[in-house]
Amino acid sequence: MHRRSFVMTAAGASLAAQTPVATVGTAVIGTGGRGQYLLRSALEQPAVKITALCDINGDRLDKAATMAARDRPATDTDYRRLLERTEVEAVFIASPCDLHVEMAIAALKAGKHVYCEKPAGITPESIRELMKVALESKTVFQVGQQLRSHTRHTQTIARLRQGAAGRIVMIKAQRHANDDLNHSGTSADWFFNARRSGDVIVEMSVHNLDLCNWVADSRPERAAGFGGALVWPNAPPGRTNMDGYTLSYDYVNGVKLSYTQVFFHPRGLPGGGQYTYIYTTDGAVDLDTATYYPRARDPQPVVLAEPTQERLEVQHLTAFFDSIRTGRKPVADIHVAATAALTAILGREAIYRKTMLRWQDLGVEL
Repeated sequence: MHRRSFVMTAAGASLAAQTPVATVGTAVIGTGGRGQYLLRSALEQPAVKITALCDINGDRLDKAATMAARDRPATDTDYRRLLERTEVEAVFIASPCDLHVEMAIAALKAGKHVYCEKPAGITPESIRELMKVALESKTVFQVGQQLRSHTRHTQTIARLRQGAAGRIVMIKAQRHANDDLNHSGTSADWFFNARRSGDVIVEMSVHNLDLCNWVADSRPERAAGFGGALVWPNAPPGRTNMDGYTLSYDYVNGVKLSYTQVFFHPRGLPGGGQYTYIYTTDGAVDLDTATYYPRARDPQPVVLAEPTQERLEVQHLTAFFDSIRTGRKPVADIHVAATAALTAILGREAIYRKTMLRWQDLGVEL
């Protein structure tokens, strides 16, 4: 590099470093447990000001307002009024799942940038409508599929794409908990109602299934499975969601997925928790440890990516605000959001209908 070019480049970099970053006025719709978690993370973001908060529950709203007292946000119980505020440029949507699409569409049409908690929607019809609006919008839409911001996962999947472990043929994943969610907790009024939550596979395992989609670099073509409220039928009273199920997916590119979720894996019994195992033509990869186990007589495990120190929630929010400021494609855009939600819905409906269900049966084109 010529000296003059170096000096000009260095001067430009210095100027860029001194240029203040535009502050993004941000609101939170839904200030329950998840909304407060997002709020805390947003307060740590540079050049982000919490300008408004919304919740129908006064106690939750007051608690969130106290957390964000530094920014003196306005408070409201009607999200439509909040979206009319010009100082609100971006919104976090952390309401119960059945409200995500309605609120996200309203926010996009109001010209706001949207960070929508997962799942993007709980029915194929609503996801189709959200996709149409999001694709026509000039603002950023990012879904809270935060594993997409996991640096080690990103590095490991990149190595897999490069053929470091052979061709992927099958994935085995699970989400096993020791106990059911609190039957009288703050989420009890909607979580156990499958019409509001989308059932546990859509409300919870959409994270795990999105990770499997990412690994497979494809989407399912069909699914079949079985499940129900096996240990806690009608507990709490009126329960309509499952506490355990098993699913099989067949992907467009031929990859197979076996997935289970239960709430009754006893403490101390080996094999609990969450994991994602990736089987290939040459061996297998434990995605959580980024370790490749070659299929050989005396295998020597290979670490594909080193551990990283990161706070995933903060990192995912940083990616959202970076997209707003730079115009860069969101790390978890509407296509990721829709595919993840529809993958979970496909599995749910296969279980409900007791039949093998095809992707085309959902009636949504991606």
